[in-house]
Amino acid sequence: MRYKQIFKRIAGWIITLIVPFTLLLTGVRLLLTPVFIQIEYHMPNFPEDRYGMTLEQRLLWAPVALEYLLNDEDVTFLSDLEFEDGSPLFNERELGHMEDVKKVVIYAINVWYVLAVVLIGLGFWFRREGWWNDFLKRLAIGGSVTVGMILCLSIVLLVSFWKLFSTFHAIFFEGDSWLFPTSDTLIRLFPVRFWQDAFILVGIFAFLGGLGLWLFFKKRQKRITGK
Repeated sequence: MRYKQIFKRIAGWIITLIVPFTLLLTGVRLLLTPVFIQIEYHMPNFPEDRYGMTLEQRLLWAPVALEYLLNDEDVTFLSDLEFEDGSPLFNERELGHMEDVKKVVIYAINVWYVLAVVLIGLGFWFRREGWWNDFLKRLAIGGSVTVGMILCLSIVLLVSFWKLFSTFHAIFFEGDSWLFPTSDTLIRLFPVRFWQDAFILVGIFAFLGGLGLWLFFKKRQKRITGK
């Protein structure tokens, strides 16, 4: 029994740590859809392409770039694409970056799956052992940690989005491989405004998810105790 309590405590901390990353990665996965691209390009004051790419062209090519990140194709899926004048849609440097991005996306999705499976598995174990209320409490704590994390990141975002953006890329990509001239297709399709909104929406989703877990547990406790 003593060992079971030790395992329970360790599992409780694992649940608390898993929740923020599960919420963040769920938000990221929700944005990896053509729907987000459609919504983003139709947002008020979304910057037009200064080099003349129309909205219709952007809505044609951006989902293709997204599809590459999620499918099983190699980079020829993108390298074979051409503008109407026959010039390649993406240059070699852009193609190399997209290969790197695909690796990060696949890794992130796999981590998301693993975290979800572990969380669900621990939930079943806690319920079987009669610790369901403890499981919900740990979810709530994880939710409150998520709220605190997002509030801290929001301060950084308000002070300097570029600092947050560059730090993110420094973690996952080598050197300046993610920096491109504004004339390159990747920047024309996905300007900084696109990434600002993406970061904000992922943060909002994680914040609301964490807050929801915390409030749900508080409401449940109040119903049980009558206080």
